[in-house]
Amino acid sequence: MSTEPLPPVAPDVLADAVEQLSTRLRKKLDAAIPGCADQASTTADGAVEVRFGEDATVTLRPGPSGTVTNREQAVCTCLLAPRCLHRAAVLGAAPLADGEGGAGGTATGPDAEPEKAAPPTPAADVTATPVTPATLSTEQIRAATALWDAAAEALSAGVTAGGAIVQAELLRAAHTARLAGLPRAEAAALRVVRSLRAARERSGGQRLSDLTGAFRELLAVTALLASGTAGTEAAGSARRAYEQGGSLRVYGLCREPVLSATGYGGVATHLVGPNGAGYTVSDVRPGGLARAKGAGSASVALGGAVLDHAGLARGGLRIVGATVSADGRLGAGRGVSATPLRGVDWSEEPAAALFTRPVREAMAAVLADSAPETGGPGGAAPSLLGCDVEVIGAADDSVVVRVAGEGPLLRLRPAHPHPELPHAANLRRIAEHPGLALRVLGRPDLDRAATLLPLAAGPVPGASATLRLPDAWKGRADLGYDRLQGEHFPRPPAGPAACGPVTAAPDPLAQAPLWRVRRLLETGVAGGRRAVAEAGRGTDAASLFARLTRAGLGGAAHLAQALTTEAGRRPRDPFGRLTDPCADAYARAWLASAVHVAAAERSLLAASWS
Repeated sequence: MSTEPLPPVAPDVLADAVEQLSTRLRKKLDAAIPGCADQASTTADGAVEVRFGEDATVTLRPGPSGTVTNREQAVCTCLLAPRCLHRAAVLGAAPLADGEGGAGGTATGPDAEPEKAAPPTPAADVTATPVTPATLSTEQIRAATALWDAAAEALSAGVTAGGAIVQAELLRAAHTARLAGLPRAEAAALRVVRSLRAARERSGGQRLSDLTGAFRELLAVTALLASGTAGTEAAGSARRAYEQGGSLRVYGLCREPVLSATGYGGVATHLVGPNGAGYTVSDVRPGGLARAKGAGSASVALGGAVLDHAGLARGGLRIVGATVSADGRLGAGRGVSATPLRGVDWSEEPAAALFTRPVREAMAAVLADSAPETGGPGGAAPSLLGCDVEVIGAADDSVVVRVAGEGPLLRLRPAHPHPELPHAANLRRIAEHPGLALRVLGRPDLDRAATLLPLAAGPVPGASATLRLPDAWKGRADLGYDRLQGEHFPRPPAGPAACGPVTAAPDPLAQAPLWRVRRLLETGVAGGRRAVAEAGRGTDAASLFARLTRAGLGGAAHLAQALTTEAGRRPRDPFGRLTDPCADAYARAWLASAVHVAAAERSLLAASWS
């Protein structure tokens, strides 16, 4: 037998196993989970076994999809099974499988995992008739309310007390939401549980800010749904729906390596249609870094096209019977055929429109598209943004550039920090050539002011001090695959070498005292309600409110004070028992402050691109 990782487990299977435990065994569950994955081994018939001494063995037999989807696929040999600690501990150590929902909350950026396209369906004749917006059913509102309650309790507990029991309650409520037809809420709950797990395991890739954002989205979605005022569009769609797109012409822009924390790797090629709409063709599978590096030259699995991803990024396709998802993914369903086309230069339409739009307007559109209130997925990657820039020099781990035409100063940071991908090395070479004119295409960093994560770069038409790329590259370098060399830069250098490190423009996000409120919110996520109550006592809290008020952020000060006050409000009866144990009011106070801070930071972010 060989040691193998545990197979993914459906959320409802784990929730059911935890619910069957007695109160005594529930108290031992968190201590029993660590180490289960290390004891897993695969048998000859493909099952995964975990031994607990000589008396008990848990066996997981995943289905054809590789996932444990029902309780009969997880059995234990001990006398207490299936209500035993062994079975619940192994299921709790296994990774969570995705629910049937995905389009409402699954990331669609470079860390997204693959999805198969649905086969195309014949187009139906539709007559123009008035449509009355549908409302949520009583069952959906009830499910959303139950998920809100579970999320509020998890927030009140925080990472320190958010163990397997708290997570199981969230999973059970998420499963109920899925059955009620609320895939967006279910996906948000699964993100919170996964982030809670990673935070408790002190995973190196987990950031407290990510868990804070996941809680904010989950609470915002469930509050809207539970209010009963939302339409059915707020529920999300149960799967990424692909619709018949007819005949479609698309032209390559660039490709980027995809490397996720869950072991997936591959490539995503970005395309543009004649009307300026963006599309992507992805090839992401298990394989990690090696898969991400090799997929850049893999064949495109779309309608029998003979291009590879490197050729598609610089070429084009005419697709007949195209299937297109709502987020622009091109599907490889039955009946789809594709014929290669000549690619377009970045100076030709429709690609040129990406670089002629003022960056302030382009960034405003990106922020509008990715705003939580639009109903888009919380983990969705922002749209691509293009601009012409002049290199100023290096600043820390980024390159400072100025947008052409006396535009704002921007920072260029590696789109992926992995040292074996050429993003960082290419930017270091670019930083060595101050005065260099560049045309860059990338993804704005929504966590940092005036920061762009470039995916590709090319020469500026008509500029003398610009890149000199090989003809085979068709006027662009994919910074995640192509490596810039000395001969690709102008000789002599474009401008005088920078004397010492370059100072970038002031960061309004870092200078504003909103980071203090963000730290208070993250304190609540990490330590729970009690930690926020402690932070609200003493002179530090008074200083926080005073600083916010002096900075003209009276709304943030008021909401932060309301949060600390509610966190410390724990009325008790003469016997010391809580008279109001519900976390509802605390969760609402936390959510109000979190939404306000997020909106204020987005305003500052937009201003930094002006």
